[in-house]
Amino acid sequence: MSDPGKSSASASSATNTTTAATPAPGSDTYKGWLFKWTNYLKGYQRRWFVLSNGLLSYYRTQAEMAHTCRGTINLATAHIDTEDACNIVLSSGGRTYHLKASTEVERQKWVTALELAKAKAIRMMNDQSGSVRSLPSPQSVLPGHSQPLPVPVNNHSGNGLLMSFPMNSHSDDSGEEEPTSRSDRSELQGALKTLASKLDDLCTCNELIAKHGAALQRSLSELEALRVPLEGSEKIKAVNERATLFRITSNAMINACRDFLELAESHSRRWQRVLQHEREQRTHLEETIEQLAKQHNSLERAWREAPTHSTNTPDTPTTHTGVSERPRKEEASDEDEDTEYFDAMEDSPAFITVTATDPSQHRRSQSNLSGASGGQPSDWNLEDHSSPSYNDLSGKEVQPRRKRRTRIPDKPNYSLNLWSIMKNCIGKELSKIPMPVNFNEPLSMLQRLTEDLEYSELLDKAARCENSLEQMCLVAAFSVSSYSTTVHRTAKPFNPLLGETYELDRLEEFGYRSLCEQVSHHPPAAAHHVMSQRGWTLWQEITIASKFRGKYLSIMPLGAIHLQFHSSGNHYVWRKVTSTVHNIIVGKLWIDQSGDIDIVNHRTKETCQLKFSPYSYFSREVPRKVTGVVADSEGQAHYILSGTWDERMESAKIVQSSRGSSGAEGKQKTVYQTLSPRLLWKKYPLPENAENMYYFSSLALTLNEEEAAVSLTDSRLRPDQRLMEEGRWDEANTEKQRLEEKQRAVRRRREAEASNATDEGREYEGYQPLWFHQRMDPLTGETSFVYKGGYWEAKERQDWSMCPDIF
Repeated sequence: MSDPGKSSASASSATNTTTAATPAPGSDTYKGWLFKWTNYLKGYQRRWFVLSNGLLSYYRTQAEMAHTCRGTINLATAHIDTEDACNIVLSSGGRTYHLKASTEVERQKWVTALELAKAKAIRMMNDQSGSVRSLPSPQSVLPGHSQPLPVPVNNHSGNGLLMSFPMNSHSDDSGEEEPTSRSDRSELQGALKTLASKLDDLCTCNELIAKHGAALQRSLSELEALRVPLEGSEKIKAVNERATLFRITSNAMINACRDFLELAESHSRRWQRVLQHEREQRTHLEETIEQLAKQHNSLERAWREAPTHSTNTPDTPTTHTGVSERPRKEEASDEDEDTEYFDAMEDSPAFITVTATDPSQHRRSQSNLSGASGGQPSDWNLEDHSSPSYNDLSGKEVQPRRKRRTRIPDKPNYSLNLWSIMKNCIGKELSKIPMPVNFNEPLSMLQRLTEDLEYSELLDKAARCENSLEQMCLVAAFSVSSYSTTVHRTAKPFNPLLGETYELDRLEEFGYRSLCEQVSHHPPAAAHHVMSQRGWTLWQEITIASKFRGKYLSIMPLGAIHLQFHSSGNHYVWRKVTSTVHNIIVGKLWIDQSGDIDIVNHRTKETCQLKFSPYSYFSREVPRKVTGVVADSEGQAHYILSGTWDERMESAKIVQSSRGSSGAEGKQKTVYQTLSPRLLWKKYPLPENAENMYYFSSLALTLNEEEAAVSLTDSRLRPDQRLMEEGRWDEANTEKQRLEEKQRAVRRRREAEASNATDEGREYEGYQPLWFHQRMDPLTGETSFVYKGGYWEAKERQDWSMCPDIF
């Protein structure tokens, strides 16, 4: 065997090709690209590997799976070894495969899948040792000869069915290929007919066995009735029992064969349907790509022919918000050239929006007026976009900003076997699972909750709005903006300790002060209160319910968010949507938001319905799409909202509405004619090198910055979190275990005190938060924790004597 180490460079040059491995390790089939050592001339070559039923086979391409297998190795007798970070060595008899994965993570996934498949193959071999020993092994195929390869296929009943696949056993890199013909549908039907005929033969044999077995049992019963010595009677009973067991076994065998034939027929029909579905999806994708290409070309031509649009209309919507391009004059169109169309929503509330051009807009174009309020002057639509940022920063530069840090230490490259940790967590509450810091980011849930204030300037703008419907649009944009920081943030924040707090004092810079406290541990709940000098107050209590489902993790925030504006008294209430982290075990982690947000102004009874569309690979919709309608107390729609939760939100004022035709699902759509949309919010770009700093935003980078005079229970002082931020993860794990054990000891002491109080007939108050107390909310009718005051006064006095020792 040639030394594969000498051509590692040739493999490393191709490691930028990602491994397209599909189902999770432990499933019946696992497949993907690996690099296989061939010889000194060609080194490592990219091959398609398929792991199925304890056999690892490889092909030059995925298309070869139908006709030419380049080699197969039986894992039941194979030895699995790892060399460096990405290498795998498989040895079985005189055959050795030197394989290389593109990354260490992919290598670990393959090793896990191989180990599980090997264990399963050994177990199956032991279970059917009597029936499988006579089967030829894959190693019995001599080099230089091509013959059918027997492969045991799992039929879910513990037995093996031999299916022959032609195998070209010539060199992996031979230039000549002699692929055999593909198995078509007629061959499949012929195989099923053959199986059915064999099953009939078995049924005939079974009937004969049953007939002769019954006669044998009758004869044995007659012998047993005769007067024979005691020893002979016992032998006759034993023979009778064995005959009965033989008949039962033969019946079971026939039933298993019949079940297998039914399963083969059902699978044949199912795979035909799957193949037809895949063909239809491919056709659909090709049509979609063709339409996108046409739209892209039309947009490029329109942009080149009208370059002044980029300066006069900075808020012109682009295709990613669901807006189709303006019909060009030279193209056939049944509509007026000044009309734009929005895609239709199929789900309720279903609507189509038609953007009409207001003639007065052309006169105001040089001043960048949005026209969102129908041409009436107001504080909301008279603001210009001269600021470098898309979000309003007026009033934030009055005071010189304190210099905050702009980076943290880079994230260390620690490897971790996800499967070994997560396989025992399925169905459990995430907050009750002891997780290493490898899954975390160096922020607590309290700090993550404070990140909702990333775009607090939207609330500053809303506080200056005199029109409550325009104010509702900005509040809706603020509720969406809180999710923009999560698009790359798949790591888990630290679970706060009971009594842990976090303050964010931005009074001089942004005019607000924020305080969070962990008010409950089981279930985990945090209370948050923000007071702004710019005319608004926000408070919320969030309880996190999370479930691990194997392939994905669902995070359901429970609790209401309250926002009140001081001058108008408008009081808004809404709740968060469900977050889902996908590909927990296999594949690249990604996060999605889905569900509905209903925002209600309890003073005016105006509402806003926002819909977060779940991601679908085959959908033509824009990924991470958010749409909504702002309506008055009578249910009359006034504004259409559209955008994405990770990028931007826009609003368009409705000037006319009418009932349209029914959609694909029979739902009637409402057609809204609107003015040109205006930009409400756009995401700030991430800091430089964000991918190595947990994808933190500029605000998130400052949240754990050391600060003097904070409470003794502040998250900045948490030692395990600080050690993780500094890159000392082993020490952080040790500290995390110490803090959690300390918290458990305090909980056991409280439970003992409660038990003693019950025995003595006394009332036991239990744990009470330090800065929040429970009150009934008159709007929602729910009991929640609200701020009772005293924190900022204690900070002024620097009196933290009442704080518990939790660190």
